[in-house]
Amino acid sequence: MDREALILKWLNNDLNTEELQAFKALKDYHDLLRLQDNLQGFKPESFDTAQEFKALQDAIKTPKKTTKTLWVNPFLRIAAILVIGLGLYFYTTTLDTTITTEVAQKTKIDLPDHSKVSLNTQSVLVFNKTHWKNERNLTLHGEAFFKVAKGSSFKVNTDMGTVTVYGTQFNVKQRKNYFEVICYEGLVGVTYQSQEIKLKPGDGFLIIDGKIIAKEKELRTTPSWLNNESNFKSIPYTIVLDEFERQYDVKINLINVDSTQLFTGKFIHDNIELALKSITLPLHVTYSKTNHTILIKGE
Repeated sequence: MDREALILKWLNNDLNTEELQAFKALKDYHDLLRLQDNLQGFKPESFDTAQEFKALQDAIKTPKKTTKTLWVNPFLRIAAILVIGLGLYFYTTTLDTTITTEVAQKTKIDLPDHSKVSLNTQSVLVFNKTHWKNERNLTLHGEAFFKVAKGSSFKVNTDMGTVTVYGTQFNVKQRKNYFEVICYEGLVGVTYQSQEIKLKPGDGFLIIDGKIIAKEKELRTTPSWLNNESNFKSIPYTIVLDEFERQYDVKINLINVDSTQLFTGKFIHDNIELALKSITLPLHVTYSKTNHTILIKGE
């Protein structure tokens, strides 16, 4: 019996033992079962085979035009099921998985190939589980640290550039006009404006406001934010404040403070008072705090 006949009999729940074995041997047997599960919420009105067959016998005595209409009816039902089911199947299997962290929130993700991602606060990671085996490709808005399992090409797409993995551990940060990639292990390629830069362990790539900024060798083995700490070296103060707002869910206002001046230092993520001192004392500015609003004031 050919494939189409087996499927039609299966849809009608009319397979004998031998035909059932033949049906299970079909290459797309598991996909058909999955389709059947997805169709549970889309079942048409009940279809009584015996009743329809009797109606067909009675119709034989009627003009040919009527017989054709009655004969097509059950197949139209089957066709409707297939159309709805296949549409639902392809829709559900092409949906992307989106993981979002809110302000002051971090999370860890296991990708389908057991690669691991640590997602920093106020970030978005998007990937497709169904296509992952053939294409390890994801999109990042924000900051994340990756430990990539061995396998095919692994790409991280951001609004400012694409990171291609030749190694296993790296950090990507893309915020507004800030784009930074640091390689901690293996080899990482960063594509920016159609040019690829290769990064070895300790190498970094940084762009601020469209300008490539030279970076010193990275000595740490993992990004500081994994240990609830943000580190900066000669970074515009406004970027430091933006990160502070994300980590503590506050709004910072400045009075007589140059937000473009460069800041070198760090702040912790679990003690706001100590963190505020860390970002104000080095610049000789003061601060006051009211609920979720912080005022930083210069001389």
